[in-house]
Amino acid sequence: MSKKSRSKIWFLVHSWLALPIWFFVLIVCVTGMLAVVSKEIMWLANPEMRDNKPSDDAQRMSFEEIRATIKRNEPDLIVGTLMQPDGDYFAVSAFVTYPDGRSVPAYVNPYTGAIQGVTPSFDFRRFTRALHGWWLVPFTNGYSWGWYLVSFLGLPLLASLVTGLVVYKKFWKGFFKPVRFNQGRRILWGDVHRLTGVWSIWFIAVISITGTWFLIQAILGDNQISISSRSAASAIIPHAAVPVTADGSPAPTISLDKAVEVARQRIPGLDASFITPPFNAYSNMQVGGRSWYPLMYQTAEINPYSGELVSSHLLSDRNKLEFVTESMRPLHTGDFGGIWIKLIWAFFGLLLSMMVLSGLLVWSKRTALATLNAFKRDSRTRQPDAPQTSRPPLATRTPENNL
Repeated sequence: MSKKSRSKIWFLVHSWLALPIWFFVLIVCVTGMLAVVSKEIMWLANPEMRDNKPSDDAQRMSFEEIRATIKRNEPDLIVGTLMQPDGDYFAVSAFVTYPDGRSVPAYVNPYTGAIQGVTPSFDFRRFTRALHGWWLVPFTNGYSWGWYLVSFLGLPLLASLVTGLVVYKKFWKGFFKPVRFNQGRRILWGDVHRLTGVWSIWFIAVISITGTWFLIQAILGDNQISISSRSAASAIIPHAAVPVTADGSPAPTISLDKAVEVARQRIPGLDASFITPPFNAYSNMQVGGRSWYPLMYQTAEINPYSGELVSSHLLSDRNKLEFVTESMRPLHTGDFGGIWIKLIWAFFGLLLSMMVLSGLLVWSKRTALATLNAFKRDSRTRQPDAPQTSRPPLATRTPENNL
């Protein structure tokens, strides 16, 4: 075998070894697409997750009314955080603690206050996000190596976007270029690859940049480097500041609705989507939600006895770096604008998966043909030369010799 043939064989071996990487990228893209709408898929399959409006004129309950109804129906339950998921078609999520100490999120009807079901410990939503985000590798000491493996794909994805734009000259002309269905599978999948790639340019840029940030986030976290300006510890009410009744027990706290009202006075336009009652007699209430900038939550801590605003974490409290980094996760997941944003993210996730699949098929077919041709050339070089047969001189040739 010649030196050139050996180099070709090694190149083909290198190409085939990249096949598992292609499949890994494809699985990450497909699971990411499913993770975006995983909760909506569960909503379709599980009636207890729906708001289940009892009548057309039924009115949604406030947080305080929901808590009071749960306590009235099941007095042994301790009601924790109440949260309205992103979408009014979902039931309210309530973190409840049973007398045996079991604490689980429950689905609560926002119109009747009745508990409709309990969230499984590892449901479809958690499975798809764990498979997509960190390949189901457990977190034992800091971020798992699965997180690093998946988030590292942001770098080659960003590089493929840049190189693809360089290779595909005048790519803007390809937005409406038709797919050729009648010129073979290689041409077909090549057209699909270019078409889905062109339409997904903005989406690939968003996913690759935010994915790369997850890699940076893991590196910073494992090295105990924080860029947050927010204090990790919540304010604690001093023992002497807790008002007591005549029998020495802590005084009643303000209602959840009153806490929401105080938070809205501090954060104009706040859409309060969750509220956490005090954990004990010395902790504050916390109210949070989105306002005009949907990529970030704003929160307020409120004294449960006086209704006084203790602290807040607003958009204006973030520095420029925090403003960018805290926007990364919702931009990556599409979890910031309701069902329509999620459907857009899922659709372009499907296009990205098709782009990877079509690229995989084109690459596999090209590599397979190159491998076949290489073996054919090698087999021809191994065949012995055919023996030379002597031909009679022209003068002695007969018609039989010319046949």
